[in-house]
Amino acid sequence: MTISKLGVVWNPSKPGGDKLRAAVAEVFENDAEGIPVQWWETTPEDPGRGMAAEAASEGCDVVIAAGGDGTVRAVAEGLAGTGVALGIVPRGTGNLLARNLDVPLNDIPAALRRVLEGESRKIDMGWVEHRGAEHAFVVMVGFGIDAQMLVETDDDLKSRAGWLAYVEAMGRAVAGTEMIDIELTLDDAEPEGLRGHTMLIGNCGMVQGGIRLLPDALIDDGQLDMLLVSADGPLQWLDTVRSLVWENGVRRLFGAVDQAVSTDSTTHVAAQRIAVTLSSPQAFEIDGEEVGEVSSFSVRVDPGALTVR
Repeated sequence: MTISKLGVVWNPSKPGGDKLRAAVAEVFENDAEGIPVQWWETTPEDPGRGMAAEAASEGCDVVIAAGGDGTVRAVAEGLAGTGVALGIVPRGTGNLLARNLDVPLNDIPAALRRVLEGESRKIDMGWVEHRGAEHAFVVMVGFGIDAQMLVETDDDLKSRAGWLAYVEAMGRAVAGTEMIDIELTLDDAEPEGLRGHTMLIGNCGMVQGGIRLLPDALIDDGQLDMLLVSADGPLQWLDTVRSLVWENGVRRLFGAVDQAVSTDSTTHVAAQRIAVTLSSPQAFEIDGEEVGEVSSFSVRVDPGALTVR
């Protein structure tokens, strides 16, 4: 697809705005025979959804989200179903969708050239409903250790050390996570009672460090994948680590297993719709951002709803 007009939605709170503008000018206005570019700035009230929708309505056929995971998610939500393609210039600490799409990190010109020269493809989007509102997600949602790490991570350390700050928070997150009762409903099946402390539901499964928490997740398979962790005590935690690193990591990489391996402490399932009720409120995250506590939520997949490039 030839780009006739480019929109850029960027987060002005991120450093390097002048560098971003210079790189966009070089790649799209100089090298690409003068593709017109229009800019929108995010605000604390709107992290990008409204700007992306406006860019689509004003004739942009590609809209770049230049920011962290929150900006990417908001822009994706604004573009869902429009056919306007999303491009990504990663400028955050997680950059989860960028990692799963192999977008170059820490290299703005390379990420821009990926947008200019890449092929468009359709991917699925997830939608999560909680507290009476529905929000899009492009990577994963959940509660437990993953969400608790976001709550426990020191903002100052995160700004200085990037994703390595999450490692510092892991010990406190594990200590602060408790087993709870969970009612789980998959598609049209009957509700099932389970116990666990961490649940992740995702459209794609890679997080920082190349760790693939959802090894069966494909970004365009029309399914959402779920991981429930119920490890209780040192032996079951060892079982969980072995499952994530060995069974669903190393052995999967070398073709010894071809689907996610569940154990006594880790459960992998896939569905198009998932409804969850919790016995006590838990800190919840959407695409790496903590959004408060929830007692219930439901998710659904929207196949092929987002075009990326």
